[in-house]
Amino acid sequence: MTAHISAPSLDVLAKQIAALLAEPSTNHGLARTLRAVAKEIDISRYHRTSSRAWPNARIDATPERVQIGGGAHRIDGFYNIDAVPPADLLWDVREGIPLQDSTVRFMFSEHFLEHIDYPKSAKQYAREAHRVLVPGGRLVTGVPDAAFVLRHYPDDPALVEEMVERWYAKRDCLGDINTFLDLINYVFRDQDDDTTYAPHLWAYDFEKLSQMFAEAGFETVEPWGFDPMIASPKRQWGSVYVIATK
Repeated sequence: MTAHISAPSLDVLAKQIAALLAEPSTNHGLARTLRAVAKEIDISRYHRTSSRAWPNARIDATPERVQIGGGAHRIDGFYNIDAVPPADLLWDVREGIPLQDSTVRFMFSEHFLEHIDYPKSAKQYAREAHRVLVPGGRLVTGVPDAAFVLRHYPDDPALVEEMVERWYAKRDCLGDINTFLDLINYVFRDQDDDTTYAPHLWAYDFEKLSQMFAEAGFETVEPWGFDPMIASPKRQWGSVYVIATK
């Protein structure tokens, strides 16, 4: 992240990036990198605004139910923390969760974890979630299920067709999903050069989630019975959900 760079410097950098992206001579590889940097600059701006108000990285509010990275998916009674709008608090949780120790009773995230880097940010997130939960508090995490995808490799045309229809029908990458392995690559490391979509940086299954949350100090990690009052029904198919208890 860019905590040591001043806001005016970020503004200058953002303008330089925009100018380079507008240059016809900017090659493909550089343009991809510049778009990623521009996105991180936007995240940094939001984060800086909040961190100026909470320089100790701990907000005064003590919500008991928290959603991390929910985007437009709002849950009644949950306090939503996300890196970009809309959210109750704009905060980059790769820098930690800005909540007081042992104050949260229930924390939820869905299709968020695969978008942050592993091991540094993902493992820190697990440790931070453990820190802010009360004893006996619960963390529910849902991600695309790598085991579900791999279980049917290398040959299940009907499943491939359903996956593509459910997950990618509204995107312009359909012509590039030519084999089952292409689909696996999209699920594991979706790197579409489109700023609309956040890349996938790591793949998870029940075993990996269990190991990571146990390493962070959680007492138990079990399958979570899907609750459509909390989770998004459109995410259920092909996902794995666990509930980790402190």
